[in-house]
Amino acid sequence: METGIKVLDAMTKNPIYITSEVTIGECASLMAEEHVGAVVVKDKGNIQGLITEQDIVRKVIAKGINPIHEKVKGYMQTNLITIKPDDDIFEALMKMREENIRHLPVVDDSQLLGLLTIKDILRIEPQLFELLVDKFEIREAERKPINRIIHSEGICQSCGEYTEKIEIVNNLSVCENCR
Repeated sequence: METGIKVLDAMTKNPIYITSEVTIGECASLMAEEHVGAVVVKDKGNIQGLITEQDIVRKVIAKGINPIHEKVKGYMQTNLITIKPDDDIFEALMKMREENIRHLPVVDDSQLLGLLTIKDILRIEPQLFELLVDKFEIREAERKPINRIIHSEGICQSCGEYTEKIEIVNNLSVCENCR
């Protein structure tokens, strides 16, 4: 499915940058100040990686590591999954969903053009939210009535077609034909 909206039109064109020598504590303070969930790590004009709030919580704080002394370079993501500026935001969302990530660097000819986030996409196309639902980790999911929920419309996660009657069956949004 294509939305007709290109990544270039939805992305943040001026993401926040830091160097790999910045401490985790300084990075977290900057993220809070700028109200962002990820920053691009850049040294001498070259992109080194990306660090997210989840990286900080899971790799540093949860392990009892002091963020005041640790440098970003030891905890950033360096194997980046990227997207091209002319790709459709639906493709970007599917890539985020498959890789379980919320931030995609937008790259063209090895040049970083911006950063696309799930928030960027959902702000423009909120109906795409349905495609993310089955990836959410829900505490105590087995006791909640989520095995079969009927919605009025959406995109089938099995065949990719739009339908006016979509159901969530076992955490998948499916049409009547695929159910």
